[in-house]
Amino acid sequence: METKNSSIYIVIPAYNEESKIGSVIADLKTSGYHNILIVNDGSKDNTAKIANEAGAEVLSHIINRGQGSSLRTGIEYLRENYKPDVIITFDADGQHQVSDIPNLIEPILSKKADIALGTRFGEKKSNVSIIKKIVLKIAVIFTNIISNIHLTDTHNGLRALGENAIWKIEISHRGMEHASDIIDEITKKKLTYIEVPVKIVYSEYSKMKGQKTSGFIKMGLKLLIKKLTQ
Repeated sequence: METKNSSIYIVIPAYNEESKIGSVIADLKTSGYHNILIVNDGSKDNTAKIANEAGAEVLSHIINRGQGSSLRTGIEYLRENYKPDVIITFDADGQHQVSDIPNLIEPILSKKADIALGTRFGEKKSNVSIIKKIVLKIAVIFTNIISNIHLTDTHNGLRALGENAIWKIEISHRGMEHASDIIDEITKKKLTYIEVPVKIVYSEYSKMKGQKTSGFIKMGLKLLIKKLTQ
């Protein structure tokens, strides 16, 4: 059935998310987003089964390959098999808010930008811990310098890609470094971008599943070494 959101697709990487994936899909469907693709990244639980029963389309990696690989799989599949005007990247752990999607897609559909990036540091306040906030701010400075771009947030998984970005952005990293790939691609492919304030809700569950502070430090060093050796 065609809906007002029929050209908008949601891609969700998921690894062992059986306790949350059903409610995440239900929230999206209740708000009118029915084109939902779950990339089951080698889960050892019932993530794929629950997602399928909830009405999402499911692709599965045989082994766990990482969030970057999952997004690449999902985006390539959607652009080859459908004709999306917008692809939303969305997390499976419940920390992203469906209510933020309209503000993300508006600049895409009105042709104001090729890609809309969610930022935790706008007027919508996310419950970011002090330590995480400091690490994220350092990451912002680091990214702005090495990627020649001006952003207020980096490594925020909630974003909207318009048609130009869908076909031009290539993700090379398998893991969480994919967020830096996307930022680098914006400048490399001369894509227009905009930041949109979003609210990220960190529950005990999402904090347990998410990237640890030490992981950010290791990731930053890895990206720096890559930049210096290119």
